[in-house]
Amino acid sequence: MAKYSGPVCRLCRREDVKLFLKGDRCYTDKCGYERRAYAPGQHGQARRRKISNYGSQLREKQKLKRMYGLAERQFRGYYHKANRMKGVAGENLLQLLERRLDNVVYRLGFASDHAEARQLVRHGHFVVNGKKVNVPSFLCSANDSVAVKETSRKVTRILENLGAVERRGVPKWLQLDKDGFQGKLATLPAREDLTMPIREQLVVELYSK
Repeated sequence: MAKYSGPVCRLCRREDVKLFLKGDRCYTDKCGYERRAYAPGQHGQARRRKISNYGSQLREKQKLKRMYGLAERQFRGYYHKANRMKGVAGENLLQLLERRLDNVVYRLGFASDHAEARQLVRHGHFVVNGKKVNVPSFLCSANDSVAVKETSRKVTRILENLGAVERRGVPKWLQLDKDGFQGKLATLPAREDLTMPIREQLVVELYSK
């Protein structure tokens, strides 16, 4: 699977929105998007052309993919799964992405961004309902417990991230026991719980063609 290894601030500038891809740096005046809030490249500061309907749909799809750090094939698989579920396809898609273990780890504050959360999960630092899970795409369910493994509770990065969790906050569909190094999915995330600047219906329209 192809992996983007270039400067991530460039992605925020391309999508013209802060995607919080660099963790704590995104909350400081060193944020690349805040310092250069225009598109990357030689003609980034030129006046932007009017975007077409297809262009709007593509940008929303790219924005969502980059926010969660997924490749096209994997992202498309989530769309098809969401489309087969009952309910609104766009909202189902967002819920599936939010239920990924690496995202839950990030939302609970154990990691500063999705990339770090994915790495921590792959290195086996977390248990779900008492069982070790090292698959970032593992889908958590309501009432699942996600905890830092006992032997990993002295990992410096996890301690630093928990120390800064108040700045980011924890979504109300999650419950964090900071002292116990664990969290719980109180319920599955609803659309109103997600404050991301995403128009998911445009993504559905793009894939429905």
